[in-house]
Amino acid sequence: SPSRRAAAMAAGPPPPLEPSPLPMFSEEGFGDKFLRKTRENPLVPLGCLCTLGVLTYGLISFKRGNTRQSQLMMRARILAQGFTFVALLGGMVVTAVKSRK
Repeated sequence: SPSRRAAAMAAGPPPPLEPSPLPMFSEEGFGDKFLRKTRENPLVPLGCLCTLGVLTYGLISFKRGNTRQSQLMMRARILAQGFTFVALLGGMVVTAVKSRK
């Protein structure tokens, strides 16, 4: 009822007119964030580097006309991408489990 609400409002202090300031966090640059994430899950950058290396070697083989080696490298690239994806998912699961504790 309106009279009870008015009594409850009168009993407590008035709400602040300005919002309370949010805690300030230092800005994390790209390099700092990259290093932190790499330390947390080093397998993802490793998988990315492997994928890039295999892809590059496959493209060089393709350009030279070595189709057998090129096909082999493209299959290896898929395996490297799969490894990277599994590492990414594994890191997400570990982070989720840690945040629940």
